[in-house]
Order: sequence, then C-alpha cells, then structure tokens
Amino acid sequence: MRLHLVRHGRPSVERHRPAHEWVLDPAHYDDVWTLRDRLPRHAAWYCSPEPRATETAQLLTDAGVGIVDGLREHVRDSTEWVEDLEDAVRDAFARPEVSVRAGWEPLAHCRARVVAAVEPILATHADEDVVLVGHGTAWTALAAVLGGTEPDLDRWARLTLPDVLVLDLA
Repeated sequence: MRLHLVRHGRPSVERHRPAHEWVLDPAHYDDVWTLRDRLPRHAAWYCSPEPRATETAQLLTDAGVGIVDGLREHVRDSTEWVEDLEDAVRDAFARPEVSVRAGWEPLAHCRARVVAAVEPILATHADEDVVLVGHGTAWTALAAVLGGTEPDLDRWARLTLPDVLVLDLA
C-alpha cells in the first residue's frame, strides 16, 4: 500500500481572512494538474474540508472524494500575518504542547487529530493505494508518526504548492 499525501495548490492569499478560508488561485490550476501523472489511477481519495484542499482534489480526480474534518491543517485561526512562517512552524514543532502564536492550536493537538482521522482510512483500505489531499504541516506530523521518526522540517520547508509525498506502508 502506498499513501500519497498531496499538499494543496497555491491559494489566493487574503490577509484579512484566516488561512483555513482561503481558496485556490485559479492562475495556478496548471500547477495542480501537473500532479495527476504522479498519482495512482485507482485509489481511495480523502481530503481536508478546507477550500484549498477540496478544490485541489477536484482538479486531481474525477473519483469520489471523502471529506474528513480531522484532516484539517494545523489550526491557525488568526488573521495576524506571520512574516516568517517557517520559523513559527519550526517553533510549533519544537514546542508541540503549547500554542506558539495567538489562535494557533498546539501542534500536538493537530498531530493527534490527523493520526486519529487517518488510522481508520488506512485500516479500511489496507490493500489499496490511498490519496489524502491536505496540508504541509499536518502531513509532516503524520509522516513522522507513520514512519516512527522525528518530523522532517527541512522536507516541509522544501514542499511546493502543490506537492506530493509518497509513503510506502507495509
């Protein structure tokens, strides 16, 4: 079984709205479509309920896609612009039990929520490929748990919008 973790496409940034409300930027749909060849033709598809994830999934497949609330991104329910998001996310991973910014959930909560959402999906589809469409920070936390490793924050920093990580699960 292969697990394909798709990071959503480039959003239209609206600084006056929290990121979980952002939609995809139509000028970058072509970037999403280029991922189609990197994904399996036959797979079980699920995605985050956030608009940028659901829109990415719609661009990638004609198959049915299950919307799973637990696949949401690390909650950053704030409109305060973070100039150095990379440093802030690294801080969240370094101190996962605390909220490192106003309106941010502790990263440990995100990790627990995503893992709890993914475990039944993997159990249900143990003999087939699974594609999850969502978010970079959530996928970084999930990949670390599934791999029994520390989160690879350098890989997180290299992720593009969109991107895909493939995990071989035995």
